[in-house]
Amino acid sequence: MAIQDITAYAHLTDEDVEEIGRRLTALEKKHRDSLGDADSRYIRGLIRTQRGMDLAARAGTIAAPAIAVPAAAVLGVAKILENLEIGHNVMHGQWDWMNDPEIHSSTWEWDNTGPSSGWKHSHNVVHHTYTNILGMDNDIGYGVLRVTRDRKWKPSTLLQPVTNVVLASLFELAVGFYDVDLGRFFAGRQTWEETKPRLFETFRKVGKQWGKDYVAFPAVAAAVGALLPGKAGRRTSAKRRASAAGKAALVANLMRNVWAYAVIFCGHFPDDVETFTKRTLDEESRSEWYLRQMLGSANFEGGKALTIMSGNLNYQIEHHLFPDMPSNHLAEVGREVQAIAEEYGLPYNTDSFPKQFLQVQKTLMKLSLPNSMLRADASNAPEVRSDEAFTGNAEIAAQTGHKQLRKGLALLKKARPKFLA
Repeated sequence: MAIQDITAYAHLTDEDVEEIGRRLTALEKKHRDSLGDADSRYIRGLIRTQRGMDLAARAGTIAAPAIAVPAAAVLGVAKILENLEIGHNVMHGQWDWMNDPEIHSSTWEWDNTGPSSGWKHSHNVVHHTYTNILGMDNDIGYGVLRVTRDRKWKPSTLLQPVTNVVLASLFELAVGFYDVDLGRFFAGRQTWEETKPRLFETFRKVGKQWGKDYVAFPAVAAAVGALLPGKAGRRTSAKRRASAAGKAALVANLMRNVWAYAVIFCGHFPDDVETFTKRTLDEESRSEWYLRQMLGSANFEGGKALTIMSGNLNYQIEHHLFPDMPSNHLAEVGREVQAIAEEYGLPYNTDSFPKQFLQVQKTLMKLSLPNSMLRADASNAPEVRSDEAFTGNAEIAAQTGHKQLRKGLALLKKARPKFLA
């Protein structure tokens, strides 16, 4: 129920695909050659702003517990900026060209429970190499959610609506244990010797991260309260300030977790994002890899604030094409990628943030049910297509010619039942 022959599915010739690859390679080179002082100022200024917000939020919570709620919101925004627009992108090597030892993929440790070393392996290497390849890319449901019919339904899948909420709330732990791959260990496909060092490294990072937020931060707040005059006042103030600090960190982490979950899911699981079989890897060229990234990712639209808060991952298609391209170039890159997609009749999957998010949630709720309760054909559902979507439908195939994949997908969409598709 996934794509096997990506060139034929895209309704392109081998020459078309190679030309797309050539143009994307040239596009990447053009933007890399343009990198300079303005880009350096952008990332350095953003880091200063983020660190200032973090410090101000923590200091404000300690100094005046009454403002803990707005301070927690500011701290949450600071954590979002650090994780998405700074940490994620720095660890991708987007700013390595500056040769700054602090802002470098080899040295950056982000404000998250996931060790940077594990994240760079599971995300940068595995996910970005094998994007949406079934059995290769663990991002397809993160091992706990059914986001495609290719994942076998079990009675426990009925709990997916609950699992989804838990995953969003504790997303930092999903990130933290992502590279440990406990599922492989419990399935007997990974030894304890392979699992142990990654597991213990993650435990250490979780301890360090939570120690900072829930032990050190409240302890400093309590110490400040203890300095206030009056014995009763000191005890009350210390306890109150420590409690406010802990709660502020909890709220900030929850904000970051839910937002990161929403951004990532909107880039990977909206309707018409394609999945692929391992067969697509057979002698896959760089140009075919580009095509797989274009079909296997989605964008969402919004203003400048949404772009920065999402780490420029609202340009997920462009990020997957050029993972180590500095994020502040992706908007301009996107206009050129969209033009290429239109020229070759390829879909350019983009819509508003609310619509993409609601599509994802609909898919997650729908796939909590067994396939027997779903009406759309398994080769032509909103969340999955396969080569048979065209080869098994002569009428639609006859209307879908060279460079007409976008037209064909529109015809397939019209052919689906509307309810529980």
